[in-house]
Amino acid sequence: MERYNPWWTKEPDILYEEWRASEVNWIPDVVGKIKLKPFSLHFLTGPRQVGKTTAIKILIQQLIDTMPSKSVFFYSCDELTDHRELGDVLDNYLSARNAWGIKKSVIFLDEVTFVDDWWRAVKSRIDAGDLKKDVVVITGSARIELLKQKETFPGRRGYGGDYVLHPLGFSRFAKVLGGLETKVGGISALERNVKANSLFSRRLVELFKDYVRIGGFPRSVRDHVRYGKVTVETTRTYLDWIKGDWSRMGKSDRSMKEILSYLIRARGTPISWNSISTQTGINSSNTVKSYVETLEGIQSLIVLNLIRHDSRIDSRKNKKVHFSDPFIFKVLGEYVNIEASMDWVTEATVAVNLSREHPVYYWRNHTEVDVVCVHDGRQIGFEVTKGLKKWKPPWHIKEAHLLDKANLPLYLSALKS
Repeated sequence: MERYNPWWTKEPDILYEEWRASEVNWIPDVVGKIKLKPFSLHFLTGPRQVGKTTAIKILIQQLIDTMPSKSVFFYSCDELTDHRELGDVLDNYLSARNAWGIKKSVIFLDEVTFVDDWWRAVKSRIDAGDLKKDVVVITGSARIELLKQKETFPGRRGYGGDYVLHPLGFSRFAKVLGGLETKVGGISALERNVKANSLFSRRLVELFKDYVRIGGFPRSVRDHVRYGKVTVETTRTYLDWIKGDWSRMGKSDRSMKEILSYLIRARGTPISWNSISTQTGINSSNTVKSYVETLEGIQSLIVLNLIRHDSRIDSRKNKKVHFSDPFIFKVLGEYVNIEASMDWVTEATVAVNLSREHPVYYWRNHTEVDVVCVHDGRQIGFEVTKGLKKWKPPWHIKEAHLLDKANLPLYLSALKS
């Protein structure tokens, strides 16, 4: 256990020191949001390599300034296989902390998703009262799987909450790399904040060119600062992580590669699971669906359903599929040897940045709306264009925004991210 908790012996934490010494770094918002009132059972999700562990290590450094170092426990669960092993880890720590005279702790269990039945180890110790004075933070990269397992804790969360760590959205990217303090807020204040940020129009356009090339993952951002590009090593590292996740969820590389190739060729146009099945070697639309849901579960893509004029969601119709960060376009595009359309990357960036605050859909009938948000019972439309375009939104969308090369960065700079 001590190798995961160097602060017990007053040794430096290598990951934290690397973060602190980096040419560019930032404190993820989630660090200040996690409540530390016992008893709490928190869930922190986010894609691989997004910085969940780094965020935890930053929080730990803050904690050990105010509480005994041995009352902060961190364990990386990647090497564990099942709930019995996890239970042994917890019991060993709880026994040791009792011997040290520590009455309450903050316990971090990192990347627990793929430990078989991990929840049994935590739930049984909550029920036994072993953790009643503690704060427990569970992290995982497979969000859908983790949230399913979260349902095994009814009435056992205390003050716990759910948190998601995303790659940098564009407004935060502009702050970290450009030093711009843009005005951000909810969608109801969008137009006002866009006008306020127009002071930075030229700089935002330049920063957006960088953003759609490198995305918002910490390693890709640091590569850009150091080398002016994302390195091959970083791309391969992330691909290895994401392949490892889908393999552990029972998905084959061959089938996944076929589906990814189809998605990239589709360029964000509405598709059906059946159309993928008929044009690949995968003989079942249900199998296709499960593969896409796996990618969604590890937060590599988002799926947009069709929304009707009365705001009913038609999940039976074709769907739009967008990768969840420009860096993922690069990683998976190189994996299948197909370069993603920059028009699609741009549209996806709008959809993903909006999705962090609102559910997102699309509209299609005689005309199309790329992204539709629902806010206060009304639909708000966003259409992305690469040039001059005459566009008339459908009658039922009373608020619509046409985003072009000049104003799109302004709109994204006004969104919370």
